[in-house]
Amino acid sequence: MEHHTNTGVRAVRTYEERPHGLFVARDFDRHPRVRHWQAHLLPDLDLVVCRYDFHGPREHDYYIDVAQVSREDGLWAVRDLYLDVVVHDGLGAEILDTDELLAARAADLIGEADLHRAVTVAHRTLSGLAHASYRLDDWLGAQGLRLDWCTPAETGVAGPLVEC
Repeated sequence: MEHHTNTGVRAVRTYEERPHGLFVARDFDRHPRVRHWQAHLLPDLDLVVCRYDFHGPREHDYYIDVAQVSREDGLWAVRDLYLDVVVHDGLGAEILDTDELLAARAADLIGEADLHRAVTVAHRTLSGLAHASYRLDDWLGAQGLRLDWCTPAETGVAGPLVEC
């Protein structure tokens, strides 16, 4: 029940395996902008779909990490492939951090094959979202996926909810 990142180890409120991957949710303690984070790890799509609950106004609806997701002996691992897609549901989406991907390649932190994989996944995701009028649920639903989200107390986030 821990979330290990490059910034430390934090307690996780929810880890739940789903048919499509893994659902994770945790609080952000003492963070200036974010109070809660939840994510679906989707290994078949090379994506981690995140939803943040902010202290103030919503900055975006979904933040999607392009990543290599794997599971071995009950341990889930995510290897970030630098590119991200930010989604304003029903309005638009954009690819972020191309500069980080290119800098990582120049520093030999990522190989040529993974660079191509990241670009392919990011563009497939953006194109799919565009065809679904930038509605994440519609795009994933067309692929047979339905993501459920939890709502921490007092956030008022809309959408399919599960207990966290």
